Amino acid sequence: MVKHISSFGRNGVHDFLLIRATAIIMTLYTIYLVSFCAFTDISYVSWTQFFGGTFTKVFTMLALVSVLIHAWIGLWQVLTDYIKCAKLRGGLQLAIIAVLFSYFFSGLFILWGA
Repeated sequence: MVKHISSFGRNGVHDFLLIRATAIIMTLYTIYLVSFCAFTDISYVSWTQFFGGTFTKVFTMLALVSVLIHAWIGLWQVLTDYIKCAKLRGGLQLAIIAVLFSYFFSGLFILWGA
């Protein structure tokens, strides 16, 4: 039996709802970006103005966090299903968490220009 200590949600239903909610956020963000690209003559100026707005920055960070939550739950499920050695699974989960945190902070610093 696999312990749910490293699961993002409290149980399977919670993880299921988080996956669906993050998928909806990512879909809305994709529609937002595609509509910008479809209806705007893309240049450096228009692109910097688009990402200079607070709404776009916040929505981009929300989408990034959604991708990271979505990825963590999916990878956690794959690891718990296929990696039976607890030490190996724990090491892989630790490595994945480190990569996801680095993605978060990279996105944060790039987007908000630390």
